[in-house]
Amino acid sequence: MQRAFVISPKDNVATALDELQPGSVRLLGEAASLQSEAAVKIPRGHKLALRDIADGEKIIKYEVVIGQATTDIRAGEWVHLHNIRSIYDERSSHLDIHTGAPKDTKYE
Repeated sequence: MQRAFVISPKDNVATALDELQPGSVRLLGEAASLQSEAAVKIPRGHKLALRDIADGEKIIKYEVVIGQATTDIRAGEWVHLHNIRSIYDERSSHLDIHTGAPKDTKYE
């Protein structure tokens, strides 16, 4: 079974331990419930929304606010640069969501 890790009941995201495909996800960690659902494909190491997250709401991982939603995010969706912004690194909003390459820099 595909797996994700969640450390705190305060967290609204879990970290994918495997590349997740749509379907059941077993949550591991002290705050884990029995399972969750992935609504879309989520790369390994990326975040899975554990519940609906409203536009502007804080993203909480390991009991730490790591960002803010830039759109409504439904439970089971991929939480990444396309739907959140970092509260620590403004430049992260200018990175390609798949490669991490900067989109605001032109090389000639």
